[in-house]
Amino acid sequence: MGIEEYVKRVENASDFLKDKIAKKPEIAIVLGSGLGGLAEILEDSQSIPYPEIPGFPVSTAPGHKGELVFGRLNGKEVVLMNGRFHYYEGYSMKDVVFPIRVFQLIGVETLVVTNAAGGLNPDFEIGKPMVITDHINFMGDNPLIGPNVDAWGPRFPDMSEPYDVALYELALEVAHDLGLPLYKGVYVAVSGPNFETAAEYRMFRLLGADAIGMSTVPEVIAAKHGGMKVLGFSVITDRCVPEEGLKPLTAEEVLEAAERGGRTLSEIIAEVVRRLD
Repeated sequence: MGIEEYVKRVENASDFLKDKIAKKPEIAIVLGSGLGGLAEILEDSQSIPYPEIPGFPVSTAPGHKGELVFGRLNGKEVVLMNGRFHYYEGYSMKDVVFPIRVFQLIGVETLVVTNAAGGLNPDFEIGKPMVITDHINFMGDNPLIGPNVDAWGPRFPDMSEPYDVALYELALEVAHDLGLPLYKGVYVAVSGPNFETAAEYRMFRLLGADAIGMSTVPEVIAAKHGGMKVLGFSVITDRCVPEEGLKPLTAEEVLEAAERGGRTLSEIIAEVVRRLD
């Protein structure tokens, strides 16, 4: 697909949504695997399934419902992306970040991304969330490769602060005030879909990563390119510490741990949204 056709697809989807929604969302929240609980507490919510949106991809990953949910969360207009698109599903990077471009065109200013991730840091416990302070792109691809759309952002966007410091410090403050656990650390993204080997876990830990997953980084790159502020979270779903001995891991176990940690994370995100200016 050429860049002109891609831009037209994004514009068609955003025009469709602008006609459908009553109020423009200020904040978009991408819900990762097993983290759909926030959708249940939105006020005046309106759900739009992905297949109804012109040009929108369709999510196939377990634990991803496949809808945009518009509504109000603690006084702020938000849109929840209930089901994301992963590189390992066979999507191009342009399709992975397609929703972020649509959010950009409908006027979203802040992106909150969540994911389920393996814990590389031996101090991290299963079922607890981590706020992302930085990331490592180990996916072997980048959503900005190819012709730049100058109207969307610069050819060479700065990534010295991919995650807004004031936002992640607010998240840490909120967790402290609520008496909830919240780690902080660096997230490394790999392509997947296989889980990693013990040697790979050791390598990523040596590189400085605290958590590992198969998403998020492409969306963050696109959001920063488009001028959004970004706040990111992982829920630690398994321990990726080879020194302890690794046991075989299933997607079902990851989802179950993500749902446990997702309840804590939903509380934190809801209060962060309340405190945003």
